[in-house]
Amino acid sequence: MDTSTQRLQEMLCRSRFEVLPVRGAAERAAVLPAGSAVTVTASAAKGPDATMDVAARLAESGLHVVPHLAARSIPDRARLAELLDRAAALGSDEVFVVAGDSPVPAGEFPDALALLRTMEELGRRPGKVGITGYPERHAFLSDAATIRAMADKARYADYVVSQICYDPRRIADWLGEVRARGVLLPVHIGLPGAVDVTKLLRMSMKIGLGESLRFLRKQHGLVTRLLAPYTPDALVDGLWPHLDEPAPGIAGWHLFTFNELDRTVQWRDDALARIQEVPA
Repeated sequence: MDTSTQRLQEMLCRSRFEVLPVRGAAERAAVLPAGSAVTVTASAAKGPDATMDVAARLAESGLHVVPHLAARSIPDRARLAELLDRAAALGSDEVFVVAGDSPVPAGEFPDALALLRTMEELGRRPGKVGITGYPERHAFLSDAATIRAMADKARYADYVVSQICYDPRRIADWLGEVRARGVLLPVHIGLPGAVDVTKLLRMSMKIGLGESLRFLRKQHGLVTRLLAPYTPDALVDGLWPHLDEPAPGIAGWHLFTFNELDRTVQWRDDALARIQEVPA
């Protein structure tokens, strides 16, 4: 087994799974092996308690749980400290910090950087902190703003997770750009899981992935295959040549499941089985 194939096998085995904090999320996660890393997103509508409630149930089932903290949904330092206490009780000592989708900040944290700085000022920084990265143009921010934000946030973080992008060449180019700017944190590449295509289209449009969607439609004829679930095979194949590049390269896969965990875990298991069939 060559180096890149071995790396792919390792990365598939320790994939991170992202779930939404909605009813039934914990039950759907029962398909995950104990110890799997699961991140629980933040919901502007439901608030941070929904994230923590689902995270607590997942932790009880033996999963390594990483709650998202959305800066714009947290009103003040007291509430932040309370949420960090709840996160610490999960046993993973890890959080993922995002700005959040609330159109108006609930209080003193307008963005992820403000929350990251406050955690450090309070002396309440968890052992591991993740932040977001954007391989393609952000729907609401300029490229200059996203570049500056990553550089500012990087000193408070331990790793980056990239937003969904359907173009593997763009992801690889972006990773090189990030490294050239001096951000050397491990980067987990965000991949859609095996997801219903109509749901994936809807979510992608919601978060403003215009360039990626155009690429996907052109390359894969997605619109004509709405009945077939999407799988990230093309993305993984396109990124495969970059897996054995010298560090810091691609640290792992972060699977956006949209709670379609059955399909996504089956895709991961099938991909591992195919690797086992590759001649050494």
